[in-house]
Amino acid sequence: MSSGPSVVALSGGVGGARLVDGLAALLPAPSLTVVVNTGDDFDHWGLRVCPDLDTVMYTLAGVVDPSRGWGLADESFRTLERMKSIGGADWFLLGDRDLATHLRRTEALAGGQSLTEVTATLCAAQGVTQRVLPMSDRPCATLVETESEGTLGFQDWFVRRRAAPTVRAVHSPADTPAPAALLAALESCDLVILGPSNPYVSIEPILARPGVRERVMARPVVALSPIVGGRAVKGPLAEMIGSIRGEPADAGAIVRHYGVRSEGGLLSGVVVERGDEGTVRGLPVRACQTVMGGRDDRARLASVMLEFAETLR
Repeated sequence: MSSGPSVVALSGGVGGARLVDGLAALLPAPSLTVVVNTGDDFDHWGLRVCPDLDTVMYTLAGVVDPSRGWGLADESFRTLERMKSIGGADWFLLGDRDLATHLRRTEALAGGQSLTEVTATLCAAQGVTQRVLPMSDRPCATLVETESEGTLGFQDWFVRRRAAPTVRAVHSPADTPAPAALLAALESCDLVILGPSNPYVSIEPILARPGVRERVMARPVVALSPIVGGRAVKGPLAEMIGSIRGEPADAGAIVRHYGVRSEGGLLSGVVVERGDEGTVRGLPVRACQTVMGGRDDRARLASVMLEFAETLR
C-alpha cells in the first residue's frame, strides 16, 4: 500500500462500496474517509436498518456476499422464512447473521449512542480500519415522488415495488445536519471522489446536508460515471435520468447533473467507460474499463482515478 492524498469518498449502493474497497487497497487507512448515504435507512421488524452503511462495512471487511454485492456471504434466511409463516413482513431480505448487526445498532442507538459512534464500533469489530461516517446522525429519509403512486419511502419504492413506479423527483430533507467529523474531513482532505452511485438517491442526499456541498466545492472532485454504454451498471438510474431529466442516459448526463467546476458546478474531472468519453463536454475526462470485478480489479480502477486526479491539480 502506497502513500497518497487524503481522500473523502461519497458512497451509496454496491458500486460505491466496491470503489471504496479499491481505494482502501491503495491508501493508508487514515488517508481514506468514506461518507455514506443514510437516506435509505429505515425501521423494519423494530430494528434500525442502514443498508448502504452495512454494504460499505461488509465490503471493506471482505465478508460481503460476492454475487449480490450486499448482505453477508454464506447467509441463511430461516428467520425470514419463519417470519413469513407467522404473517410478518417478508418483502425485505434480512439474513440470519445480518440480524446481529441491526440488533446491535438498534440497541446502541436506544442507549444514546450516535449513528457515527455505533458505526465506528461495528466497523472496528470487523477489522475495518478506514473511517466510515454516516451522512447524518439523525433520521434523514429520502422520499421518491412517483407518477402513479404518489410519494413513497425509498425502500417502499426500491424494494417493495421493485423500482417499478416511474420517478418524477427525489426529495431529501435539507435541514438535517451532517456530523461534525464529516464536515471536518471535507475541510482537511485533498480530494473528493464521487462513487458510481445513483446521483439522485445516493449522492445528492449527502450533498444536501447543510455545509456539505460548499465544502465539497472547495476541493478537487472526481466522479466515476455509473452509466456504461447508455445503461446503468446496477439499478434503475438509466430510467430515472429519462423521467427526471428528460434526456438519454449517458455519461454526459451525469456530468450535466453535477455540473462542471469551471461553470460553477462540482466536477473537476470524470472517469467513464471506454467509448463513453464522446458524451462529455467541457470537462477533463479519462476513459478506461469501469465495470468492477474482484478486489484486484477495484484497486486497478481506484488507481486510475487517483492518477487522473493528480493531473488535475
